[in-house]
Parts: sequence; structure tokens; C-alpha cells
Amino acid sequence: MTERLLNTPKGVIHYWVGGTREGTPLVFLPGLTADHRLFRFQLEQFEKTNPVLVWDAPGHGASRPFTLDFTLMDKAGWLEEILDREEPFRRPVLVGQSMGGYLSQCFLQRCPGRARGFVCIDSAPLQRSCYTAAELWMLKHCETMYRCYPWEALVKAGSDGCATSAQGRALMREMLADYQSREYARLAGHGFRMLAEAVEQNLPYRLDCPTLLLCGERDQAGFTRRYNRNWEKRTGIPVLWVPGAGHNSNTDAPEFVNDAIKHFIKERVTV
Repeated sequence: MTERLLNTPKGVIHYWVGGTREGTPLVFLPGLTADHRLFRFQLEQFEKTNPVLVWDAPGHGASRPFTLDFTLMDKAGWLEEILDREEPFRRPVLVGQSMGGYLSQCFLQRCPGRARGFVCIDSAPLQRSCYTAAELWMLKHCETMYRCYPWEALVKAGSDGCATSAQGRALMREMLADYQSREYARLAGHGFRMLAEAVEQNLPYRLDCPTLLLCGERDQAGFTRRYNRNWEKRTGIPVLWVPGAGHNSNTDAPEFVNDAIKHFIKERVTV
């Protein structure tokens, strides 16, 4: 894959493009504190058949240093800039894991009709009615909690809590190893505050394209499973539960997730 750069007033965003010239374009958006390596098992599969794009989100991986005072909608705006400049990806299927799923919903709000489809992996809705005041308060105060943890304990909790498989945990540890304790706490704290503020905007965040909801059966991250069950009830979009998988279900059960994405594109996404 070819690495490219987007310069912003806050820092430089690194992203990679590759794959084939034909097929449905796929844009992979990793979750909070993860980077492009999170989709290693998806890129290995889909770069054989589809145009693919993945980024290190602002403040993550190679996209550092980056000033952490932006909003989730700012982030969606930078994603829009990247997709505008990359011809095959102007109307993509967005594949967002966790924070990448929240970002996808902001993109759909900002750019209605732009996405051909949305694959949501272990994320949740952004509508204000889905959250209690206490949950939003906790999201805004995560940085203090993270600062209290010894770094080794935080890495173990972050990897074991996100994945159930040996390969998934090893990959998460690999990505976390690039951070220092205080940097990680700042990044995670900013991410969760940004999420809470996006929810408090009380925007429609309508899913205006075919949508696939995936969630690990053993996802232990916050209230993700509860949010997904409620999402299914509110929208009628069925949640596809990933057997035995945790919060990073695409790394715990890559074959299951890849097959689900392929089926979704074939059956639901129009050219």
C-alpha cells in the first residue's frame, strides 16, 4: 500500500491506499488508541479484490504529534478532504471499529448520501436518547482514571479487555507499545470527551445507507452490547453477533467478519 499525507492546522494525518482498481471501495477507520494495524486481517483479504484505504486517526500511530483540541465533526471533515482527493474513494463503504464507527456516523451526518454503505464493528449509536447523563459524565472524566493506572497494568487491561483471542491481544499490545503512559491517557481522555460532546450535539445521525451492525458476543467495553441491542430495537437493523469475540471482533474472528463484509457488499451495496 502507498502512504500519503494530509496536512492540517493541527498536525499531519497519515493514510494508506492500495488494492485493486475495480470493486467497491472500502475505507477502514480504526478505534480509539488503535491504528491502521487494527485492520491487518481485513486488508490482507480485501486488497486482493477491492480498492482499500486506511488511516492512522489524528493523534494515533504515525499521525503524531497532533494537537488534541478537535471535535469528532472536525475529524469527519478531514476524512472528507482525504476522500475528495482520492478518486476511487469518493463514494465508499465505511468500515468503522468502535470510535471509527462514531466517526462514520459523523461523516454520514456531515455528508448525507455520500457513503454507499456502513459496516459498524463494536461501536454504538450517537443519538442523545441512547445515553444517560451519568454515562456522558463518565466519558468526560476518563483521563483522570487512566492517569491513576500503572502503565503495565493499563496495557494489560487495554489488550485483554479489547480482545479474547491470542492474536487479537498481541496485536493490541503491539499498537499500545508505541505510546507512553501520559500520552495514552491524554489521547484516550480526549477521545471519550469528544464522543460525549458529539452525543450532546443532539443531531439526528441518521443512517442513510445500507448498514451492517457487528458486535462481539463477549464485548466487555463499556455498555457496547446493551447499546447494540437497543440500536437493533430502534432501527430494525439486526445485529450480527460475532461468536466468541471481544471488542476488537475483527481481530478475534477475522474470517467471520470478512465473510460478513463480503456478503453485505454483495447483497446490500449498490455500485
